[in-house]
Amino acid sequence: MTDIVVDRIVKRFGAFTALDDLSIRFADGEVACLLGPSGCGKTTLMRIIAGLETPDSGRILFGGRDVTAKATSRRNVGMVFQYPVMYPTLSVAENIELPLRQDRSIDAAERERRVAEMLDILDMRDLANAFIEDLDAGSRQKVAVGRAVARRSEIVLFDEPTTNVEVNAKLQLIRAFKTVVQRLRQTIVYVTHDQTEAMTLADQIALMREGRISQYGPPHELYNNPSAEFGGWFLGNPGMNFAPAVLGEGVIRSPLLVEPLTAPAGLSGRAKLTIGVRPEWIEMQATASNATVAGVLVDQAIGIAGRYLTKVDVGEAIVKVKTNARPPVAVGERVHLIVPRDRALLFADGQRAPL
Repeated sequence: MTDIVVDRIVKRFGAFTALDDLSIRFADGEVACLLGPSGCGKTTLMRIIAGLETPDSGRILFGGRDVTAKATSRRNVGMVFQYPVMYPTLSVAENIELPLRQDRSIDAAERERRVAEMLDILDMRDLANAFIEDLDAGSRQKVAVGRAVARRSEIVLFDEPTTNVEVNAKLQLIRAFKTVVQRLRQTIVYVTHDQTEAMTLADQIALMREGRISQYGPPHELYNNPSAEFGGWFLGNPGMNFAPAVLGEGVIRSPLLVEPLTAPAGLSGRAKLTIGVRPEWIEMQATASNATVAGVLVDQAIGIAGRYLTKVDVGEAIVKVKTNARPPVAVGERVHLIVPRDRALLFADGQRAPL
């Protein structure tokens, strides 16, 4: 297997800097998702890894080999795009087999074995002889996945392959993808703007913003311990709450805090401070206690899976709270929130600060 090293890559399109001195390593045999909003540089990075774009400076290494100047055809990577090229006059099995025919090291028996394996993994054996034009968009993408993976390339790149797939087919495609990566353990870079996809599929997520890596790590780490306000806001549905905080006399105060927190050493008094906490980490009750913060319930709605999403005005911030049960009070009435001390995160000028 092969790791991928991106070494100080810069890419500009005119006056726009798409990738800004970006460095990262994708470990061999892992699934790494490039996640971020439109325009953050994730597709440009993937195209540079594939050899479809040339960086202005920096290097790309596969397993320690510098491939920056190598053509795509010499990088031995498999690729799946939003709009895969399919051959309508060929069957599903023939589409998967086609790139294998170009590899003279693979004989007919091995080609047949690999195609059969892909059809089994993708649960498409019954469609082996169907023509592409008879398939829906999700099934076509499954064929594209099988074709890219059957080559046994050390690296496979996916550029938002589920974007144009309807919801049910998308779920089937994601399940098929998980089965493929669990069985074959190729090094995979997967571009998506869908955080649910990234959290479901990835071993590691590279969260991108404005041509840089904002944070890189396991999904649960990015979600529970964002390194910047951007990560807290971007991940989550809805994203993290942020309430203003002030530093004074060695402690930090905020409307989300029952008691002030001891300020970390070296924290600047000029920094813009916020306390961040995720909506599902907050508890809500009708009665006050010495562990609650008072507020007024200003909105409530039923969200995904029947969970309640409410908004509470605590004076200097509107706080989102996600609960399984109906709010204990009506809209317009006073409510009391419990914000666990160990769940409150401190940010200074948008970056995580220790507590």
